[in-house]
Amino acid sequence: MTASPSAPGGAEQLPTLPGYEAAARARLDRPVFDYIAGGSGDEVTLRGDGAAYDRYRLRPRVLVDVSRVETGTTLLGRPVALPIGIAPMAYHRLVNPGGETATVRAAGALGALAVTSTYASRTLEETARAAAGPLWLQLYVLRRREVTESLVRRAEIAGYRALVVTVDTPRMARRERDLRNGFSLPSHIRPVNLDDGHRDGLHTARSGSSTLAEHAERHHDDAFTWDDLAWLRSLTALPLVLKGVLTAQDARRAAELGVDGLIVSTHGGRQLDGAIAALDALPEVVAAVPDHCEVLVDGGIRRGTDVLKALALGARAVLVGRPVLWGLAVDGAAGVERVLNTLQGELEEAMALTGRPRLDMIAPDLLHPAPHLANHPTTNDRDLA
Repeated sequence: MTASPSAPGGAEQLPTLPGYEAAARARLDRPVFDYIAGGSGDEVTLRGDGAAYDRYRLRPRVLVDVSRVETGTTLLGRPVALPIGIAPMAYHRLVNPGGETATVRAAGALGALAVTSTYASRTLEETARAAAGPLWLQLYVLRRREVTESLVRRAEIAGYRALVVTVDTPRMARRERDLRNGFSLPSHIRPVNLDDGHRDGLHTARSGSSTLAEHAERHHDDAFTWDDLAWLRSLTALPLVLKGVLTAQDARRAAELGVDGLIVSTHGGRQLDGAIAALDALPEVVAAVPDHCEVLVDGGIRRGTDVLKALALGARAVLVGRPVLWGLAVDGAAGVERVLNTLQGELEEAMALTGRPRLDMIAPDLLHPAPHLANHPTTNDRDLA
């Protein structure tokens, strides 16, 4: 379901990310919105990812020349115009017919990174042709290793610049909103990058069950371990990034095995409920790895000041998930572009007002911890991390 941006409550009237959320909620069927918005269990980690940002205050410096604010950087050696990218998310066509091709067009228009999912609703080749900016492929390792190998080969040929291996989903956690709704995919939405054997059983709704969770249980390789990274590395020269690392121990081991980057992530609060918030895990992960192993973070980012805080704690860049789908639901590629523009504008403003007009000036001394705020909810509802 989508709506014209000129409709009441359209995107041009709602220039903040919470505004896009409200507009998307009004446009999408309840089970679809819940699938995007929901987390696992009691959604403690879902809420915690956003609340972590509220535990920091900013320490501005004054009388700094901020006539020019620079947000350009590099990711795995490739230039990007801003340290904000699009996190991998499944089935973009649930919210807009353009799906992933619309999403990557918007990212390319701003020179931002986009990461597309194994479970995309547009083929990885279609998505690559639509991309004008850097593009990485998120990879689930499947039990049928030949299918995983085929995805890697196709990504190389299509021009993807890195593989993002999701490591926190050996099985899918209980996502109670999906169970209550008996969530399944509409008949026209399919995991088009996979063969017919990986498409069965996704379209039959049953109360109290999630067809997506059942699908993951059948197909995700829950025996994939550190020892298997050598097999994955043997398939390709593309950089490998591990997504879902939350501890220094795992970060250190990844770096020792030659992994090129890490994404500190709780899977948007959709996997282990009660896990540490991604922002809280970020400093120990950054401290555990050498500089050449780049560290990104996702989860709970709703303002440019959140981006600034993540950068101050050592992230090279952040990835944004749900707000991108809100923008896509409201106005397709233009909506995604406005979401990214909003975050970029807020980041530039925050950099100027804190006296850090360049990314290399952003450091931990920018932050003041305010732990007493943890028990006081803010007016900005961050439940949808």
